Amino acid sequence: VQLQASGGGLVQAGGSLRLSCAASGRTFSEYSMGWFRQAPGKEREFVTALSWSGGTAYYADSVKGRFTISRDNAKNTVYLQVNSLKPEDTAVYYCAINRVAYGPARAVSTDQYDYWGQGTLVTVSS
Repeated sequence: VQLQASGGGLVQAGGSLRLSCAASGRTFSEYSMGWFRQAPGKEREFVTALSWSGGTAYYADSVKGRFTISRDNAKNTVYLQVNSLKPEDTAVYYCAINRVAYGPARAVSTDQYDYWGQGTLVTVSS
């Protein structure tokens, strides 16, 4: 299984980015997907997760109303639209695929995922 994340960059506070994560090696449409992030000196934290069907999404309180997760099962890709960015959103963003097919949509723990992308850096300047 391979996950390839892209779309990060340097943006001013209030700006937007669209992160993408292309998956291969597993039947993408059967697995929920998640995004996590890790800021310098901090532990990796949950950002959002989306069910295998795309019908149910969960968000960390810190990003609700600003971030939107979506997926295109025909393209084996999950997206993260990040709007109204704040300096505290600066981190490496990682996509991950759930270890269980048709597993629970509310997958907020890192140990619920078994493959991770390489990460894409988002830097928000004030």
